[in-house]
Amino acid sequence: MTHADNADLFTRAKSSIPGGVNSPVRAYGSVGGTPRFLVSAQGARVTDAEGTEYVDLVCSWGPAILGHAQPDVVHAVQEAAARGLSFGASTPAETELAELIRERVSVNGVSPIEKVRLVSTGTEATMTAIRLARGFTGRELLVKFAGHYHGHSDGLLAAAGSGLATLALPGSAGVTAATAGQTLVVPYNNLDALRAVFAEHGENIAGIIVEAASANMGVVPPAPGFNAALTELAHAHGALVILDEVLTGFRVGPAGFWGLQAAAGEDYVPDLFTFGKVIGGGMPLAALGGRAEVMDHLAPLGPVYQAGTLSGNPVAVAAGLETLRRATPEVYAHLDIVADTLSSAVSAALTVAEVPHVVQRAGNLFSFVFAEAAPVNYAEVQAQDAYRYGPFFHAMLDAGINLPPSVFEAWFVSAAHDEDAVAQILAALPAAARAAAEATPA
Repeated sequence: MTHADNADLFTRAKSSIPGGVNSPVRAYGSVGGTPRFLVSAQGARVTDAEGTEYVDLVCSWGPAILGHAQPDVVHAVQEAAARGLSFGASTPAETELAELIRERVSVNGVSPIEKVRLVSTGTEATMTAIRLARGFTGRELLVKFAGHYHGHSDGLLAAAGSGLATLALPGSAGVTAATAGQTLVVPYNNLDALRAVFAEHGENIAGIIVEAASANMGVVPPAPGFNAALTELAHAHGALVILDEVLTGFRVGPAGFWGLQAAAGEDYVPDLFTFGKVIGGGMPLAALGGRAEVMDHLAPLGPVYQAGTLSGNPVAVAAGLETLRRATPEVYAHLDIVADTLSSAVSAALTVAEVPHVVQRAGNLFSFVFAEAAPVNYAEVQAQDAYRYGPFFHAMLDAGINLPPSVFEAWFVSAAHDEDAVAQILAALPAAARAAAEATPA
């Protein structure tokens, strides 16, 4: 097999693709160096174009919960593809997947999802959920939290202004001030700020969108009772709650992060959920779901329009069905054990190297903050010694470990991370911790 050089591939890509990548984090802008161009994956490992193999802790940013190229999932995809790649029409499997989602998101007799709409991406799911919240309530404003990422639709690329909470300014070129101005950005885990926003704008707020547990600024879990309190506050003002489980849904437990909290006694019921990643098993698939009264405002029953030629694509649905069916309690128990082992080992290595750090957890998702104290919001996450991550990342990469190429991302494990994969990761940690200790600000 002839191997291509990653650097040459990156140079070639930059001549025809903006920045050489189709999603910005892949460019290694946070860590420096040359992106790895992957050509194959199996189990817990990925292989780049040069033929170098890595133990993978990205897992396609979550979907590979069973491991890469899991044979049963691949077989299901092959069988579906042989029947036809896309029909532009309804299929029986779409209903099977919707029913499976409803069945899984149920704890102690509480089943908050009555109907489901399948779409193609997490961005499309959150965008549709927001449109639905506005259409259902007849209101314009949306509340989101600084540091939470809900896809790249215009209204969600809003940056926090000064003060407790302000009408947002655009966070991306191409987003108008008028569009961003319909989003109110509040510090995460700050109920006083949220109460102030509702006191001033409550009658015009359609809803709150919140990651079930923050996983796009690194992992920052909600404070105990926070999700329940924000739900109570929103409902008191006639606003809806959209719980974004694109990352955490079916990844941290059979019923997602809401399921973990419900099982632990946190009593709240969001109006809408958004899902992605795991429900597609690595294929482009996402969903929104919630109570029928709200969901039935979607066309063709209601006035809120949403459509997609590839929505419920049969090949993607086949991958999602097989993945969810095989994401058993035993799989989740294994993920928890591996996450416990790795997060503890990384922390121990950093401690030996005298690197200030905090382990952040949300179920089996974890990340590390180079700071003395655990952050509870985006501003505190940004204040960490992020310069330490690049050297740590590259030391691990040189040892054959593929980490997320940004300190502001969660780490992912899979059912395929066996003793050999874990041992390889553990062996790489001392040198990586020393590299973090020796790092200096640019």
